[in-house]
Amino acid sequence: MTKTCIIALDQGTTSSRAIAFDHELKPIAVAQQEFTQHYPADGWVEHDLEEIWSTTVTVTKTVLSQISEMGYQCAALGITNQRETTAVWDRSTGEPMYKAIVWQDRRTADVCQGLRQEGLLEDVNSRSGLLLDPYFSSTKVAWILDKVEGARAKAENGELAFGTIDTFLIWRLTQGQRHVTDATNASRTNLFNINTLSWDDALLDIFQVPSQVLPEVLDCSADFGVAHSDVLGAEIPIYGVAGDQQAATVGQGCFTPGSIKSTYGTGCFVLINSGDEVIYSKNNLLSTVAYQLDGKATYALEGSIFIAGAVVQWLRDGIKIIDHAKDTQGLAESLDSNSGVYMVPAFTGLGAPHWDPDARGAIFGITRGTGRNEIVRAALESVCYQTYDLLSAMADDGVTATSLKVDGGMVANDWVMQFLADILNIPLERPDVLETTAKGAAYLAGMRAGVYGSPDEFAASLTTADHFAPRMDEGNREDLLVGWRKAIARVVG
Repeated sequence: MTKTCIIALDQGTTSSRAIAFDHELKPIAVAQQEFTQHYPADGWVEHDLEEIWSTTVTVTKTVLSQISEMGYQCAALGITNQRETTAVWDRSTGEPMYKAIVWQDRRTADVCQGLRQEGLLEDVNSRSGLLLDPYFSSTKVAWILDKVEGARAKAENGELAFGTIDTFLIWRLTQGQRHVTDATNASRTNLFNINTLSWDDALLDIFQVPSQVLPEVLDCSADFGVAHSDVLGAEIPIYGVAGDQQAATVGQGCFTPGSIKSTYGTGCFVLINSGDEVIYSKNNLLSTVAYQLDGKATYALEGSIFIAGAVVQWLRDGIKIIDHAKDTQGLAESLDSNSGVYMVPAFTGLGAPHWDPDARGAIFGITRGTGRNEIVRAALESVCYQTYDLLSAMADDGVTATSLKVDGGMVANDWVMQFLADILNIPLERPDVLETTAKGAAYLAGMRAGVYGSPDEFAASLTTADHFAPRMDEGNREDLLVGWRKAIARVVG
């Protein structure tokens, strides 16, 4: 008898993956492909949309073949994606007008600064929950429409479509039948009003984005269309969509106000569930939609770090001082201290709570005795210090974490997890399935397909594999944080 599973398409910043989950939400098959990062100018980051599409189709077909051999049939697809990354394409041909402009890209920093000088920050923040920063999709859309010849006229004539990566993939999977997104991805564009849960005319006017390019916004668990058999070899409904950090929030079972998670992928993102209340931060954190079910939004307060796992990728591919990410644990463990070496990985500016698009990376405290081990350790420590800054900002906003659920590829490193627990001075919980982002997308799709139960049932089924308790001396901890604060002060502004 054929068994049922759900496939999550996890389209991330550095790779495309497909993971199949069985009826107990256990992963049973996986395929992954990295794709090219394009850096055409300082602070610019782009992806080839055709490469994103081809890698997504390849890994999905691979997993479909794997599950078929195991006697499974896919009941539905869930999609989770790198957020804010912006695509614009021709509605008639499906051809991209330009490469995808990635969330890390800072090319529109001057535009954002100009809008701040016009006094628009408060209005934008009250409507979207976001800040005026090139991180978000709005100024990226406008840049494409203004810089690609004829694009703005085509957009105003209804000939072009805009979307975050989920929308682009759904368009391609359904062969142009559906132009849709979900509320979490919409809430990251700076064009969506998180109070009315609709596209906002005032924001569209501020950012000069024509409404004709916008997708329809749906719940996270909804009918997003059917993947065409010509694409995947079978017709499969798409029943779940959430931006990667919101999908991880779901995957960690953070369904109650106050529950908090931190995901360590390319970047690091801390989200705390604020229930049906939009909390506006005094410390440059973001107010966002955590998930939307049955037409009702649940909100979150979020801190965003641009560079987390990406700093390890840089150690491997950029300066080539490691061969594999897993090598970093042993190198860090070989040292008794950081020897006063600090790295601020502001490769594309700094995110929360600083929001400085002009900051650039630096390493401080180098001596003649500094070597590979010290640089690797400083890179790993930087992720923990940045997380500390986020939780400190949340505490100042009135939300204090007493423990933290962690996930993402980087949390497989035990040394990082222990150092993080020490610096935060709170216990960490690491789940048995680290890829909670894909798990969250699979759950959203499977819930609509009738494969999985209610959110409460799902949360009750989750188990923690490892706990990390703080054990660092308070004096040592404070000395390390003093060094970090000095390093940050030298790159900000």
